[in-house]
Amino acid sequence: MSVMVRVESYLSDGSSRRKEALTSARSGQSLLTSAATQSSWLLGWFTWYSRRYIRRHFHSVRISRSGVAPKDSGLPLVVYSNHASWWDPLVGLALKAHCYPKRNLFTPMDAVALERYRLFRKLGFFPVEQNSPRGAVQFLRAATAILQSPQSLLAITPQSRFADVRERPVRFEGGLGLLATRVERAMFVPFATEFVFWEERLPEILVRFGETIETGAGSGMSAAEWTQLFEAKMQANQDALAAEVKRRDPQDFEIILHGGAGQGGVYDWWRAWKARFRGESFQKEHGNR
Repeated sequence: MSVMVRVESYLSDGSSRRKEALTSARSGQSLLTSAATQSSWLLGWFTWYSRRYIRRHFHSVRISRSGVAPKDSGLPLVVYSNHASWWDPLVGLALKAHCYPKRNLFTPMDAVALERYRLFRKLGFFPVEQNSPRGAVQFLRAATAILQSPQSLLAITPQSRFADVRERPVRFEGGLGLLATRVERAMFVPFATEFVFWEERLPEILVRFGETIETGAGSGMSAAEWTQLFEAKMQANQDALAAEVKRRDPQDFEIILHGGAGQGGVYDWWRAWKARFRGESFQKEHGNR
């Protein structure tokens, strides 16, 4: 659902194209108006629904013990993630509720899609027109305003497309790096997700937070340099998560959400009845992970 527009090519152009973008952005909906329409109870309900829906379709959600969420330091937070599947926004909501329940979540979304699913406006999603000068400025203006609040959490997928977790090298669009040159002070942290099968009928969701970078407008780094740094941090985080996934050691992870287990239906009923008849405890899980 989230997007990252190609901002660097539009804003580096000093032609009428840039003037058109700036004029359009000034006449667009302000972030304050968008934020004011957020509904805390609706977000709470949708988070509850997302957790329930995940539990129906996955065995567990687990966070790597070697890559936990950074402590809340009071600075605005940018979580940039890989974009592996359709499930990413739901997983993000579940993780936000677990790691940062008091932060205000914002996420860019394609303006056309957001017009179709207007409910998401009240969940912290803000519109960005894809692949256009206006969309480039929309994203930068909204994201910069969001990060003025120390309680903000901005979640983005800078690959700007679905990408396999094994794809190397990791490459981002330039918007994330350009944003790092605009904000006064913020924390940027990479977040990696994999969806894998271990021993159960249902798959696992395994996640890991990478090294946090504190940045600001006075760093002296260019947008391209920030982009390269963020790409390197994301790739290192994905490689570390992949190594833990392949090791298949449950001690590497903390379970934050239990989902379904066993075969289900008549077969599990029969297994449970047999265990009860023999005076044994019934274990739904196929394995010990």
